[in-house]
Amino acid sequence: MSYRNGNEKESPDHRGEYRGAVMKKCILSRSNEETLLIGEIIGRCLVSGDIVALIGDLGAGKTCLTQGIARGLGVPKSYAVASPTFTLINEYPGRHVLYHLDVYRLSGSKDLEEMGYEDYFYGKGVSVIEWAEKIADIVPETAITICFAFVDEHLRRIEISAPEKRLAEIASALTGGGF
Repeated sequence: MSYRNGNEKESPDHRGEYRGAVMKKCILSRSNEETLLIGEIIGRCLVSGDIVALIGDLGAGKTCLTQGIARGLGVPKSYAVASPTFTLINEYPGRHVLYHLDVYRLSGSKDLEEMGYEDYFYGKGVSVIEWAEKIADIVPETAITICFAFVDEHLRRIEISAPEKRLAEIASALTGGGF
């Protein structure tokens, strides 16, 4: 883990807690199965009110990771977790409700504001946002940001950034899971 910016000021997160410095952890995924497992491990760490912002090129693994997060949140296997590209938001029941947003088709945050995004971001569930860079101006600083980069056809570099305490929890779980 390393500091993104060691000079950041502390500010309260969506739960009124102080977020501290933003940290990051980089891991590699060698397959869809590993990406699913990484997502599942992250999903087990998530709590109501968490927002996960996913950034990466088409086919980089955002939806695959979200499917793993759904597993970690206890979404029943009978639900097919798919990217809501045309519906914008899918909801899935689990330990915490999963709000899966795909904002690829939006021109910016204004489009999401008209849908009342605050109900999802600040509700009683976990929000996972694919293509979060399109609405970066409204993604809270306390969000867990996950960036995907292609290394080659099968290998992905996954960089997780989050407030220090949250990242420590996630990093510990990932290490325990072999990552």
